Amino acid sequence: MPPDGRPGGEGAVGGLVVALVGGLNAEARTATVDRLLTAVPGSVALHHDLSTAADQGTVRRTVRDAGGLRDTGETALVDDCACCALREDLVPELERLAEAGDTRLAVVELWDSVEPKAMAEVVAGAGLTIGAVITAVDPALVLPCLGNGDDLADAGLAAAPSDRRTVADTWARQVEYAPVLAVLDSPAADDEDRALLAQLHPTARQVRVPEETGALAAAAFGRFDVEAAAAAQHPACALLPQEAEEAGVGTYVWSRHRPFHPGRLYAALEELTCAAARSRGRFWLADRPDTLVAWDAAGGALCVEPAGPWLASLPDAAWELVPPVRRAAAALDWHPEHGDRCQHLVFTSPDLDRDGLGRLLDSCLLTDAEYAAGPTAWQLLPSDFDTFLEV
Repeated sequence: MPPDGRPGGEGAVGGLVVALVGGLNAEARTATVDRLLTAVPGSVALHHDLSTAADQGTVRRTVRDAGGLRDTGETALVDDCACCALREDLVPELERLAEAGDTRLAVVELWDSVEPKAMAEVVAGAGLTIGAVITAVDPALVLPCLGNGDDLADAGLAAAPSDRRTVADTWARQVEYAPVLAVLDSPAADDEDRALLAQLHPTARQVRVPEETGALAAAAFGRFDVEAAAAAQHPACALLPQEAEEAGVGTYVWSRHRPFHPGRLYAALEELTCAAARSRGRFWLADRPDTLVAWDAAGGALCVEPAGPWLASLPDAAWELVPPVRRAAAALDWHPEHGDRCQHLVFTSPDLDRDGLGRLLDSCLLTDAEYAAGPTAWQLLPSDFDTFLEV
């Protein structure tokens, strides 16, 4: 509840505030939603079950409050996409609650593999007020989820027939996007589990469930900034973790201002991908001086893709079109010769071999002789990343 006792923040439609609660850990998610319903009078929870969408062609909606089930309904798939059906059905339901005026907090409990970023942007785009995005976590399951490279389809969690995500990368994005983590009081969790969670998302506010119910309710009535959250995830200006070491879990930050040799980096990809439970960042290939390339790895699987230009490659006039947060991030990495072109990769894992990682990454950079040959010669290096970068 807001400090002044009002039911919602300034600008809330009909006084309604929306809180999104997601995460693959269903028990932690349900416990979090139940605590919110109990703590906030006049709150309801909406949930869309996507588990039978592929077989039955429909998505089942439930609406409940602290007293139990209030309403159920079904909506048909849209273009064979369960998440699309969720989007089409969710906003009208929220608008109906807002217009009725008797609901203070609408808790949207996202289905297992639904990522909060997409839903937050849909809700905010409809003009509704998001108080918080919360990912519910059982700390004992952080490493098993992060190490699970299975496809969501094989785990029965795909949101559409075309869904090619894995359990690990979906889980990582759910945890790292949310500014609030509702952490289940799990007897099976140990210090290593808690250290791993803290290092994956060190800026998140952690609220213990069920002990800190009041803090959880207060967090739900915050103010979530969709644009700031998107910027914090963009590879060019992501708020990546800093160096850390606790309970056998380490975070290693590797930064350099010399380009990678594409052939040597390509040959080392498998070893680098498996070196940590989670790694992410941005990097610079010698044969692609204009392209900022994103690195995103979890569960033994790596995603490498172009993430726009380095600002140093743009004409001065184009800088006015770049968001301030992007310009600020570039300024922090600015080099007198290369501009914002750099290597910035972060690895987080139990039993992390920092020295080995550093040696391997350094071996993938241009040698002194290759570097001295200059950018024209770099363009002639083997283009091993063409498949990744869709050339």
